[in-house]
Amino acid sequence: MEIKGRFDHFNINVTNLERSIEFYDKALGLKVIDRRKAADGSFELVFLGDGASGFRLELTYLRDKEGAYELGDNESHLCIRVDGDYDAVREYHRQNGWVCFENHKMGLYFINDPDDYWIEVLPLNR
Repeated sequence: MEIKGRFDHFNINVTNLERSIEFYDKALGLKVIDRRKAADGSFELVFLGDGASGFRLELTYLRDKEGAYELGDNESHLCIRVDGDYDAVREYHRQNGWVCFENHKMGLYFINDPDDYWIEVLPLNR
């Protein structure tokens, strides 16, 4: 049997939903495309999209979660390709204090979101 999977979404848990929505919009241009809230208010899901692909980033807010999430030493990360002047985008990210790691040899860098998830940023056409 051959299975043909397709990417749909990637989930991260966040401690402050509105702060995360603002970050992903301001830093990467991702917009809210869907919201779902539990009837009892125990959790809320917000799906962000890039307006170009069908892939979605799911932000999960758990009402009763206390403290920061322990992200451990698993180096999983999200990668976003940005259109336009890559160096200008990097400088914008740097000016906002979001750049957390740069690898000049590989020509890439990472920013971190309010919950310290790392996002690799690459140019669209490379």
